Amino acid sequence: MRFLEKLWQKRAIRFLFGGGVAAAFNLLLMFLFIEVAGWDTTVLRNAANVISIELSLLFSFVIYRIWVWRGGTWRWREVLLRQLPLYHLSAGGSVVLRVFAIFPLLDWLGVSYSVNTLIGVLVSAVLNYIVSDRLVFRDRDRDEGKLYPPEGLEAAFREEKKIRQESETEVHSPVSLFSIVIPAYNEEGSIADTVTAIANLLDENGVPYEILVVNDNSRDGTEAVLADLSQANPRVRYVNNHYPNGFGFALRCGLDEFKGDAVAIVMADASDAPEDILTYYHLLQEGYDCVFGSRFVRGGQVIDYPSHKLIVNRMANLFIQVLFGLGYNDTTNAFKAYRRDVIEGIHPILSHHFNLTVELPLKSIVRGYSYVTTPIRWQNRKAGVSKLKIKEMGSRYLFIVLYVLLERWLSRGDYRRPSPLRSQRVTSTEAVSSSKQSR
Repeated sequence: MRFLEKLWQKRAIRFLFGGGVAAAFNLLLMFLFIEVAGWDTTVLRNAANVISIELSLLFSFVIYRIWVWRGGTWRWREVLLRQLPLYHLSAGGSVVLRVFAIFPLLDWLGVSYSVNTLIGVLVSAVLNYIVSDRLVFRDRDRDEGKLYPPEGLEAAFREEKKIRQESETEVHSPVSLFSIVIPAYNEEGSIADTVTAIANLLDENGVPYEILVVNDNSRDGTEAVLADLSQANPRVRYVNNHYPNGFGFALRCGLDEFKGDAVAIVMADASDAPEDILTYYHLLQEGYDCVFGSRFVRGGQVIDYPSHKLIVNRMANLFIQVLFGLGYNDTTNAFKAYRRDVIEGIHPILSHHFNLTVELPLKSIVRGYSYVTTPIRWQNRKAGVSKLKIKEMGSRYLFIVLYVLLERWLSRGDYRRPSPLRSQRVTSTEAVSSSKQSR
């Protein structure tokens, strides 16, 4: 019962429940018009549909004002001339987005109709929620005409410098060996530059490190390049993936084999900046369990990101933010760092593919490990071919997201780590300055 009471306190949950009640009301009206009143011709059924939609919209408007956005003004001029028109625009925009953008895109990606419909409903609900919260139901008398970010999504919309997630931290021993795990498949054109750039920077800054490259049974000359690199630098080694082929399995192989107190996951194509790896190391030394980079906050940078992938990325990350109430907005990015006890604490790992990049951070958050976010730079590969196939990954990403969400809702904390010893609040300015001082 306490769980349900705590869940009901979340505005987004009340919003979804209110939408479900309004949908049920819509179905009831259609039944009354067609089955009871006998509106059973084509024209009358269409009229019943229009009337039912309008009445259910008005009904949901009242529900949201009473259950979700409590308080505020009820002056008739404000309600009739501003709130109701904006609410109709929000609902209509959600439907248009779902019909003309989301459904065709997911259908093109080969997502099944049932999953497509579920994602469309959820994304439409997210859009309606954001517009309702930022525009429709805000109290202009209280906020003096300024927009405020929706509950649970402050970090995705704020423009101030505070971009680091406030998070509890525990006193940890220093990182005495920092492992860099790099999965590689057919990367003979990139892997040497990637490894050399990372090794040179870490050597220059006196960071104790190992670079572990997992050769995912490459068919080109990747393994020969890795053999040369490991011979030239004793801190560089490689293993062949002993699991079935695939990014997720290769990464899991690396997480089995790394020797350090903490590990950073880095892509083989030189898309991740070595300077950001150094920042990760210094933030881990401050005591955080995890360090999550974001390309989409002030100070972050994205270079040559394909536009269609960028759109899908932003939609997917916003979906995750809303479901989990996160301020962090780049969950799908693989480039993150974890202490060893985090990797051990989030087992069993289920993902076989790129969806592992979502499973690791979400499980870390849900199981109570501390984390901090910091701006990073990302640049599209200059050699080789990307291995991520969006068409094949959509349903797999959704499966992992819903799996971790169910763990959060239903496990009653069985998998959470013990509470940290102390708490600390930090800002992005402090994060950047502290990492620079450490250098």
